[in-house]
Amino acid sequence: MGSDDLRVWLNHFEYHAEHCRDIPSGISDILTAEERRLIASSIATFQLGEQSEGATLLRAAQRFARAHDMPTLPRIFELFVREEQRHAALLAAFMADHGIAAKSRDWTDHVFRRVRKLAGLELSVYVLTSAELIGKVYYRALEAATGCQRLKVLCRILVCEELAHVGFESQLLLTLRAARTAPVRVLLRSVHRTFFTGTVLVVWLTHRGVLRRAGYDAPGFVRSCLAQYSFYLEAPAARVAHTPLR
Repeated sequence: MGSDDLRVWLNHFEYHAEHCRDIPSGISDILTAEERRLIASSIATFQLGEQSEGATLLRAAQRFARAHDMPTLPRIFELFVREEQRHAALLAAFMADHGIAAKSRDWTDHVFRRVRKLAGLELSVYVLTSAELIGKVYYRALEAATGCQRLKVLCRILVCEELAHVGFESQLLLTLRAARTAPVRVLLRSVHRTFFTGTVLVVWLTHRGVLRRAGYDAPGFVRSCLAQYSFYLEAPAARVAHTPLR
């Protein structure tokens, strides 16, 4: 990932910081009582995961940028974190309008945050990418599980923006991986895929009501998430950015 790539991503995040995707006014916003019972705990858990000050991630990005002469990287991550916080705000507004209580703590979110706090930038991005790849599948399932038009549009916004997040994160990770020796690359790939698969199973167990409503069984959900993982992080050599890090 060279300076030109970073400039493209900086332009992307700066543009969308100034031109935010919004839910159209006047859109139907009817959530049935049965739907509310189905999604309440699940959506509150994902909303909690979206809200973070990102202080640890930003410090790691600043250290990494100084070490590798990538001065635009901290600004990209700053804008990235702001976008995640906006996702949390959109979800919180929907929840408040439908009487869904927010969560202040969830064990799965706690584990993710603890891992990121102990990690440098590379491991933090691996954890973030895992969450967002799974989130893409989850939000599509949530869209399919409800007839509420506002929630459907909200899910589409989140998926659209997380497509860009995963594109940036995977390009960075593939660049970092390409700089490793072959045995280390194999080890990293194996460890991350194992972590990712375990996380997918936890998400299935804790959100299976919504996922089943959308037509997923456990094997189908795992396959869908692993297909996302393979596309972004087990890409053919032609898709890997080989620009060396300084």
